Amino acid sequence: MRRLVCLGDSITAADRLFCPDRLGQGYVSMLPSRLKDVEILNKGMDGFTIARILQNIQRDCIDLQPDLVTIQAGINNIGLMMDTDRTRAQQTQMLADAVRDYTALLEQITKQTKARLILIEPFVFPYPDRLSAWIPHVKTLSGHIRELADIYGCAFLPLHDLLLAEAGRLGFDAVTTDGVHLTRAGHEIIAQRIARAIQSV
Repeated sequence: MRRLVCLGDSITAADRLFCPDRLGQGYVSMLPSRLKDVEILNKGMDGFTIARILQNIQRDCIDLQPDLVTIQAGINNIGLMMDTDRTRAQQTQMLADAVRDYTALLEQITKQTKARLILIEPFVFPYPDRLSAWIPHVKTLSGHIRELADIYGCAFLPLHDLLLAEAGRLGFDAVTTDGVHLTRAGHEIIAQRIARAIQSV
């Protein structure tokens, strides 16, 4: 049986600590019905930035020696950039730090495990309107993650435009609860894409 470790922030965690199976109530909890003979471990934590995931990577991933790893991270980095009264120069440095930490994350996982990695694109909705200002930074970070996926031989799941298209079709309230977190329908989209990616590796 293959082992899948899901790393990420609150989008991944989805209240996992309050669920008996520790899978949460989001996309991770939707994977068992789609993936047979895969042990799934949700290691998402509320509020985690890429740096915090990196700090805990030994315990949450490497020690578990998974066959598959998904990484959903970055939106909390963008939130810190945008919601803490930083100068443009500071924001640029924070983004560079995020890319550096993401690189270190992939470096450690690829060198210390044999896992195949699936990198989930960060996303945000212009809902409420103030989050529109986040989108260019999310796109920039996404571009770096896509490049890292190529360098380290990881799968990359493009989600930002897909989720926005779904919100345009169904209405924002159908896909996101606050512009960052997802409804069940939003989580279903991620679960479907992850399952498809895993079945192809």
